[in-house]
Amino acid sequence: MGIRLLIADDHHIVRRGLVFFLRTQQDIVIVGEAKNGEEAVELTKELNPDIILMDLVMPVLNGIEATKQIKRFNDKVKILMLTSFSDHDHVIPAIEAGASGYQLKDIEPEELVNAIRKLHGGENTLHPKATNHLLTRISRKDQPEHRLEQLTNREKEVLCQIAKGKSNKDIASALFITEKTVKTHVSNVLAKLDVADRTQAALFAVKLGLDEKS
Repeated sequence: MGIRLLIADDHHIVRRGLVFFLRTQQDIVIVGEAKNGEEAVELTKELNPDIILMDLVMPVLNGIEATKQIKRFNDKVKILMLTSFSDHDHVIPAIEAGASGYQLKDIEPEELVNAIRKLHGGENTLHPKATNHLLTRISRKDQPEHRLEQLTNREKEVLCQIAKGKSNKDIASALFITEKTVKTHVSNVLAKLDVADRTQAALFAVKLGLDEKS
């Protein structure tokens, strides 16, 4: 079936350019196009894409608000922000809204395809500037090591795997446990670390150097 992709961007030329290029990829299927956030929300309900390529600044409803609404009724869809903005005031709200990836529009076409594939496979896809903003935000939170101490040894192992971009299936295989057990551990990790999603948990782990551990 391929990766079902919905593209949301208010600039017609940008949107059509993305469609034209991504349709050349055999494993990507463009299921729809939206010219604003409101259309993105409605088309997500109708088409159930795997990934949404979402612009940040759009009329009617911006990308951040659209992401919030979409994640409320479909937590499984993954949203990759594709924008011209790399500042703290755009990156942080986008990730907190539920975006699983953040890339800039000057990204090379092949890198964009790779980011889409990685995101579909459960890996984190963040532009270095976005990563820096999130790491700075994490470092400002009080006593990150204290929150880490709340995790059990198994939860720490799961966190290390998350930091490496592993999917639940891969984590289950690596730790010889079921995917259902992995989901439980992931939920516990997010709650104990006080982070919104896997991306933030991964960045927390990177900040403390856990991604370098086996």
